[in-house]
Amino acid sequence: MMNRIYLDHAATTPVSPRVLEAMLPFFCECWGNASAVYATGREARKAVENARKQTAQAIGAQPQEILFTSGGTESDNLAIRGAANALRHKGRHIITTAIEHHAVLNTCKTLEKEGFEVTYLQPDPTGRIAPESLVPALREDTILVSVMTANNEIGTLQPIRELAETAKAHGALFHTDAVQAVGAVPVDVEETGVDLLSLSAHKFYGPKGAGALYVRRGTRLDPVLTGGKQERGLRGGTENVPAIVGLGAAIGEAAANLGKNADMTAALRDELERRILSRMKGIRVNGLTGGRLPNNSSLTFENVDGEALLLRLDLAGVAASAGSACTSGSLESSHVLHAIGLSEAEARGTLRLTVGTDNTREEIARAADLVVSLAEELRSMFGR
Repeated sequence: MMNRIYLDHAATTPVSPRVLEAMLPFFCECWGNASAVYATGREARKAVENARKQTAQAIGAQPQEILFTSGGTESDNLAIRGAANALRHKGRHIITTAIEHHAVLNTCKTLEKEGFEVTYLQPDPTGRIAPESLVPALREDTILVSVMTANNEIGTLQPIRELAETAKAHGALFHTDAVQAVGAVPVDVEETGVDLLSLSAHKFYGPKGAGALYVRRGTRLDPVLTGGKQERGLRGGTENVPAIVGLGAAIGEAAANLGKNADMTAALRDELERRILSRMKGIRVNGLTGGRLPNNSSLTFENVDGEALLLRLDLAGVAASAGSACTSGSLESSHVLHAIGLSEAEARGTLRLTVGTDNTREEIARAADLVVSLAEELRSMFGR
C-alpha cells in the first residue's frame, strides 16, 4: 500500500500516542462509574476532575465552568438551545452568521420553527464579520449572539473580543464555536469575554466523541439532554471517562506546544501554497490570509471540478476535502464559499488542504506536485 499523505486535519486528527497512553487504563483497569461513591468510582471521578482542570487551564477558565459533552455538535446545541430556552422570557431574538458550522446553523433553524427569530450576519469577501455589522442587528429582545472563532472551511479568524464586547454591552449572551481554534491558536475566555465556548477533542489529536462547553459562572442554561445530575445537571448520563481523560491529555499537550505547532504548520501550509501557486495560474486563496488558522489553505481552481480533483488525489494517495467534513457526500456546494461571494462553479472548484504536526516537507512537496499535475490534467480534458 502506498504511503498516503493526510491533508484533512480540519476534519479530524489522529490520536496522539501520549493521549492514547493516558486513556488506556480507563478502559479496563480504572473502569469505575465516576458517579459512584466507592473506591473505583472515586478513582474515575479523580481522573474526570483532572481533565476538567486541564481543559480549564488551556482556555483560561475555572474548572467549575467546564462541562463535558460528546463533541462540538452537542456543545453548540447545549449552548444555543440551552441559552435560548433559559432566556426565552426575556426575548426570542438570536444573532449568528451565515458562515457558521451546521451544528450552529441547523440549531438556529430549528429554533426558528419554535418561535425564535434569527438574524444571520454576512461576512466580507475574506470571511470576516465586522464588529460594526453587529450593532444594527441587535434588538431589545436579542438574548444571544453566536459567532465562530475560526471558520472550518477557509480558516478566517474572527474579532471575537470586539464582537463579545458589543453583544454583552447590549445585554446579550455571547457564544463562540471554537472547535477549529482550540489547540491551533491562543484561546482565552477571560481575554475575549465570551460567556459560552464550544470545543472538540478530535480536532487537536484527542479522541472522537469527546467535547466540552465552557459556561461562564452565572450563565443560565436549560439542559438539552435530561437525565441524572452529572455535569451540574446540565448534561445527564454516565461520564465517558476514557474519552474525557483523552480530551484533557490532548488539550494539555496542545497548549504546551501551541506556539511551536502553529509555526510548524504555518510553514508547511505556506510552502504548500507557494509550490502550487508558483506553477499554476487561475487559483485564488480564500479567507483572510493575514488572519487565518495556521494550518488552513482553501484554494479555488478555475475550470477544475473539485470533486473530480478530490477523487483523483485520493487514488494518488492524498486525503483532502472540498470543505466541511460534515457536508461530505452532499450535493450542495459550500454555504461558506457562497457567503464570501464565490459562484456555484467557483465553489465546486474549491479544495481545502489542512496540514498537521504529522506532515513532513517531503509530503508537502509530493502533494503539491500531485495537486498541480492532476488539476492541469482535468483542465486539459475539457479543453480549457
